[in-house]
Amino acid sequence: MGEGAGDCGRGRVTLQDVAAHAGVSRSTVSLVLRESPLVAAETRERVTRSMAALGYVYNRGAATMRGGRTRTIGLLVCEITNPFFAELTAGVDQVMDAAGCATFLANTGESADKQDRVLQRMREHGVDGVILCPAAGTPASLVGRMRDWGLPCVQALRHLSARDGDYAGSDYRLGMELVTEHLVRLGHERIALVGGTLNHSAWADRRAGFAAALKRHGLRADIVLRIPLTRRAGMEAAAALLARSERPTAAIAFNDIVAIGLMLGLSDRGVQPGRDFAVAGFDDVPEAAMARPALTTVATQPFQIGGEAASLLLRRIADPHGAPERVIVPTRLIIRESCGAVPRRERGRAPRSA
Repeated sequence: MGEGAGDCGRGRVTLQDVAAHAGVSRSTVSLVLRESPLVAAETRERVTRSMAALGYVYNRGAATMRGGRTRTIGLLVCEITNPFFAELTAGVDQVMDAAGCATFLANTGESADKQDRVLQRMREHGVDGVILCPAAGTPASLVGRMRDWGLPCVQALRHLSARDGDYAGSDYRLGMELVTEHLVRLGHERIALVGGTLNHSAWADRRAGFAAALKRHGLRADIVLRIPLTRRAGMEAAAALLARSERPTAAIAFNDIVAIGLMLGLSDRGVQPGRDFAVAGFDDVPEAAMARPALTTVATQPFQIGGEAASLLLRRIADPHGAPERVIVPTRLIIRESCGAVPRRERGRAPRSA
């Protein structure tokens, strides 16, 4: 069985060190690591506390690690059901496959606790590095912890610190400014921002871009509806928007999934998107162009971001002590029918972009 590693100011931490600290035998520690039911709960807890205190990490691939890198990396995403993350994953995989590396994909489901458990498992299996889209609620200290672990990490799509660590993402603020400015120029003065119940950098950047564009025109940015990022929540949001005393005439959704749901909810209430009410999304997932009406949105290039994150991680693995890098992929406004700017007779032609 593989041993472990840790710092604690004295180098490599062994099973014997853990056993001595916990006051048990080495074989008992081994049983705990194998999750054997033969170990009493109280003993298991005592051993687990000792491993944490000593900084011990069980390395399931110790024999492989003695020969060098494992040529594997971890990719942690926060919501695997969103097609946006499928494109991001494909971008990561293309670069890693070309480099002869395998990618282990994990979904944290926006749980910081689950994220910690997955990272621990990936450390145990000796991955060479990690690409992480941080779950909401992740403390900024995680970047430093991973550095202390000696585990190269690239933050993707969301960042825990504006300056600390490597990051690859999209210019969300500019994208939101572009689409908000477009709707204002179409004559809309009451514009809603819809979607997102969680606080993280991607939400903060979108909100900042929305507010900045409206402020330039002396308009209020007070219609903000925080809802889950699902089609159903988007559908249900339509009623809330239409019931407002100062009813908005346009809405920008946090992502395309919410925007498509919102258009369905408006249509169910006899309000035609693109004619009676302008709708725009964010991300430009493949479904956006196939919606009816076709969805105006902001292209955030998830495939390219995935590739950039993977390339950055490979550079960080090769040079663990280099200066932090930040790669920001430009956004593009894709104008289609749902905002009312593209006549129906143009359906089927290539969409315009700004």
